[in-house]
Amino acid sequence: MKFVDEASVRVEAGKGGNGCLSFRREKYIAKGGPDGGDGGDGGCVYLIGDGRLNTLIDFRFQPRYKAQKGEHGKGKDQTGSKGESIYMKVPLGTSVFDEESGDYLGDVNDPGETMLVAQGGFHGLGNTRFKSSTNRAPRQTSPGSQGEVRDLRFELKLLADVGLLGLPNAGKSTLISSVSDARPKVADYPFTTLVPNLGVIKVGDNSFVMADIPGLIEGAAEGAGLGVQFLKHLSRNRLLLHLLDVAPIDGSDPADNYRVIEKEVRAYSEGIAGKDRWLVFTKLDLLPAAEAEEKIQSILADIQHEGPVFSISAVASKGTAELCNAIQEYMLELRRSQEEAAELEEAERKIRDETHAYSQRQRELRKARRNQTELQDEDDDDDHDVEVHYEP
Repeated sequence: MKFVDEASVRVEAGKGGNGCLSFRREKYIAKGGPDGGDGGDGGCVYLIGDGRLNTLIDFRFQPRYKAQKGEHGKGKDQTGSKGESIYMKVPLGTSVFDEESGDYLGDVNDPGETMLVAQGGFHGLGNTRFKSSTNRAPRQTSPGSQGEVRDLRFELKLLADVGLLGLPNAGKSTLISSVSDARPKVADYPFTTLVPNLGVIKVGDNSFVMADIPGLIEGAAEGAGLGVQFLKHLSRNRLLLHLLDVAPIDGSDPADNYRVIEKEVRAYSEGIAGKDRWLVFTKLDLLPAAEAEEKIQSILADIQHEGPVFSISAVASKGTAELCNAIQEYMLELRRSQEEAAELEEAERKIRDETHAYSQRQRELRKARRNQTELQDEDDDDDHDVEVHYEP
C-alpha cells in the first residue's frame, strides 16, 4: 500500500431537523391544542484512532464526508430521530489542522481515541414548546441549525521511540533490517528508501520502535532531493541516531557530511535539533579495525560531537547489540523519570487538595462558632430585657 502522510478532507455535520407546526384534531376530542414535535439533532463527524492503519491514502480517494441530517418533527408530539454520526478511522499519530485558519485541533494517538471535528446542528422546536396560558394556539416553530462544515488537513507523524538520521546510503535501512523484522529496500545507490519504515526491536522482555526516514542531502531544507518533508516523523521520537558512514563510496569527508545533516535539521526545526542525539559510525566492515578507529578519532576531533558515540557494522551485526542495549536502558531510564515526575505531580496535587479541604473545614468551623456566638448573644439580650408596666 502506498505511504501517504498528508491529506486534505472536507467534513460536513448533519443539519438539525425542523420543529413541526401541528394541532391535534381527533374525533370526540375538542380543543385538542398544539402537538407539533421537535426535530432531531444532526449527526456529528468524529475521528477514531485505528492501530491497523499506517497511511492516509484512503482520504486521497474519498476527500468528502457528510453526516446524516436530523429528521423533522411530526404531529402527535413525535420527535424526529437524530442523524447518524460518522467515525473516520485514522492512523495513530495523526495531527489535525483547520485548513482555513491553520489552527491546530489536536492529535489522535491511542487506539479507539475519538476526536470531534464537526458538531452536528441542533434540533428545532415544535409549536408545542411555545404553548402558554396566554398563547394556547401557538403557530411558532424554530428551524434546526446548520451543522459545522470544515476543511481539515491531516498530517501523519509516525509514533516511534528512536529515529534515524543520515545521508542517503548511510546504512539506516541496513541497520533497521538487521535489528528488527522490518524489511526495507536495501541497495548500493542513493535514495533507496523513499518512504519511512518502522521496526520493532526487542531487547529481553522490553522493546522499542525505530523509524527509518529517507536520507537528507545538502539543501534539503530548500527542497533538494526528497526535501525535509519526512523529518516531521521524527518530531515525536525520544532519541535520534545520526548515522555516519566512515568510508563514503563517493569519497566525501565524513566530518563535512555530519555538518550537512546538522545544518539541514536545524534549518527545519530547532525543536527536533534539540532532541537527544547519538552519533553512530557505520560500515566498519569496510576498513581494517585499526584504520577505522583512527579515522573515527579524527572525525570526532573535527566535529566535536556532544553525546554518546557508537561504532557498528550492521551487515556483520557488529556493535548492534551494544547499541540496542544502550537504547533500551535509555528508554527505561526515561520512563522511570517520567513516572517519578508523574508521582511527584500526584503528590503535589494530593497536598494541594488536602490543604484546601483543611482550610474549608476551618472556615466552616469558624462560621459555626460565629453563628453560635450570635445566638448566645441574642439569648443574653432576651434575659436582660425589662418589662415596664404603667399603672392605669
